[in-house]
Amino acid sequence: MDLLVRRAREEDIQEIRQIFMAAYGPNYPYRNFYDERWLKRALYNDDLVMVVAEDRATGAILGTGSVVFNIGVYSDLVGEFGRLAVHEDARGRGVAKAIMARRIELVEHRLHLALVENRTQHPYSQMISEDFGFVPVGFMPIKHKFQDHVRESVATFARHFGPAVSLRRNHPRLIPEVASLAHMAMSNLGMESDLIVDDTTGPYVRDDDFEIEELQAQGMPQLLRIARGRTRERHVFGPMKLSYGFFKIATNDANYLVARRPGTSSVAGAIGFIHDKCEDNIRVFELITATDQVVHHLFDTLLETARNLGVEYIEVEVSAFNSALQRSLLELDFLPAAYLPAMVFQEVERLDVIKMIHLLAPAAQDDIACIDSLKPIYLQVIKELDVRTVVPYVAEKMEFFRIFDGLNDEQARRLAAAMTVRSLQQGEHLFLEGGRADEFFLLLDGRVEVLLSTDGSIVHLDAGDVVGENAMLSEVPHSATVTAQTPMTVAVLHRSALQRLIRRRPDIAVILYRNLAVSLGTKLARANRVPEGVNG
Repeated sequence: MDLLVRRAREEDIQEIRQIFMAAYGPNYPYRNFYDERWLKRALYNDDLVMVVAEDRATGAILGTGSVVFNIGVYSDLVGEFGRLAVHEDARGRGVAKAIMARRIELVEHRLHLALVENRTQHPYSQMISEDFGFVPVGFMPIKHKFQDHVRESVATFARHFGPAVSLRRNHPRLIPEVASLAHMAMSNLGMESDLIVDDTTGPYVRDDDFEIEELQAQGMPQLLRIARGRTRERHVFGPMKLSYGFFKIATNDANYLVARRPGTSSVAGAIGFIHDKCEDNIRVFELITATDQVVHHLFDTLLETARNLGVEYIEVEVSAFNSALQRSLLELDFLPAAYLPAMVFQEVERLDVIKMIHLLAPAAQDDIACIDSLKPIYLQVIKELDVRTVVPYVAEKMEFFRIFDGLNDEQARRLAAAMTVRSLQQGEHLFLEGGRADEFFLLLDGRVEVLLSTDGSIVHLDAGDVVGENAMLSEVPHSATVTAQTPMTVAVLHRSALQRLIRRRPDIAVILYRNLAVSLGTKLARANRVPEGVNG
């Protein structure tokens, strides 16, 4: 096929719109591409480059694609390749690849970082991105709504241009839950990993003694003074800033929640976000604080606001150099989903950014299609998503379990995050006598039977008890068989997870071992038997 890939013109608008409608149906998340007036304005807007693929023989438009530049602040030199659609009669004929090649040719001199959000219902767009040097750096569960209002996950691919990497600020400080994802992303991009894993910095101190209101025009001067004082310490990034002005904030449907101490007029901080009503999404674009104590309360209020609005997905881009904010968001059940080296400019350096997300809707992953290079990142994000599911489940019952005695909230959540949750049916074995002991079990509900083959005696344990800990910690085979007497749920701590926790958080390990010893002593007193007879 003889193709001409060129910039779109005004006379192409009808065909562009029809291609998008045919390819994505009525619920395409980027609805502006269905609006003829918006498309006409976009053709003359320097923030967007749109191309079409024309059949030289017939003059028909066979496909279209765009690059959007206003996904970051204007000085960041970041562009998103997307909005790619090919006429169904022209698929499989190289149209998409030709459009990708032409887009790169047109914009590479304007970019330091290019991103692509590839659909994961099929691998085609992922393969095209990889063919042109883009590599996976993240996986975003249920980010967009497509046809029939079904949410779809996307894979984030990235590619650097020009001097981006040489301008990058080195040695970001990351919490361990982010570090694994960052290592993968940097390796995919061909970069040497220079990360500092910070497993000692805690979250910001929680302080709820603030009043929250929406931003009014008269509140801008105070907030701007704080923002200008914090320009060297900006920790959240996005496509807008307060300094753009109140009118621009309003016209872009941006919102600010402003925090003040009760009975005072002084501003303690604010959080800025954009609410997409069509997609039920929120994107946080700015965090301004006069005191770090306000951070938790601002995000708590944002989450409450999101629930009231029916929002299903929240995204925030966080500095890779602020481990306290990373930890605070993790405790609020935000999930690290993408790592973007050298994404934003700050003064004369480019900073790494972590995309962290909060899901308020189920994240079913049954139909995910991943190319091989994406799979490790996909599995890492899903593992962290599972942890976010486990922690609330275990947290509901924490106060009833002696294993958590003496741990503060942060320590208890860290221990819970090291566990997995498993369901068992009546009659199912937790473990068998003589079996390898690689994990111990916290009984969240139900009852188990402990059978000792030495004398045939039986001990029953209930919710709140721990089984298998003595054998696992002693690294000897189980000395009993433990069986579920009822349908039940258990939290499981594997030896490898425990060893990682001990290395990273000896403060938690000291309390955990003490609690396990107390638990063991209690069971001994109850059963009046040797340790092997009760713990398996």
